[in-house]
Amino acid sequence: MINARFAVIGLGRFGSKIVRQLSRRGAEVVALDENLDKVDLLKDEVAHSVCADATDLKVLRNLKIDEMDAVVVAIGENFESLMLSVVNLMELKVKRIIARAGSAHQKMILEKLGVVEILSPEEEVGILVAERLIHPSVKTVLQLPDGFEIAEIIAPKGVLNKTVKEIEFEVKYNLSLITVKRIYDVDKKGSIDKERHLLGVVQPTTAIYENDEIIVLGKEIDIERFIQLNK
Repeated sequence: MINARFAVIGLGRFGSKIVRQLSRRGAEVVALDENLDKVDLLKDEVAHSVCADATDLKVLRNLKIDEMDAVVVAIGENFESLMLSVVNLMELKVKRIIARAGSAHQKMILEKLGVVEILSPEEEVGILVAERLIHPSVKTVLQLPDGFEIAEIIAPKGVLNKTVKEIEFEVKYNLSLITVKRIYDVDKKGSIDKERHLLGVVQPTTAIYENDEIIVLGKEIDIERFIQLNK
């Protein structure tokens, strides 16, 4: 159980996903949107769902938004409303403000306002799509500062049936192997389903098999070299 309180303003697809994930993790969540239908969809999944206008300072003050550990502004349709909401949160001295930017221009404006944590979901999706077009074996990519990234890759042919020690991720490729995802047969009420699960902490003797997915940390150029040399 997470002992924290969060508010999410804007309950589109992006905001709703954040709300649901926070609720699943046990956090107390206030979900806020001007659209009553969107609010009603989440009312059974959160502590409080409120139909209200976040550009109204009095509304936010009455909701005691300033007492939240963090507030996510996930408004996607109306950037002016997003900016006004952010300004109101700053006026209330909210501890932590996280805002969504739909473009590089919006990101620049939010930075000028003083927002430190900015989410760019469209940019992140674009990066993933481009990466998967170049390397179909790449499942997901998380970009990190200083040119590093975490990539989830379908194990290439060149490393199959070899142990982690034999592959020498760090020595040969300048990569750190985080873990491995493997397909297992899972008995579900008499029927066998295939599910992919993490191995957890891998050992030098852990072997990589066909259909495994490996999760590595390294620089983009080193990850690309690893894929190319072993495809």
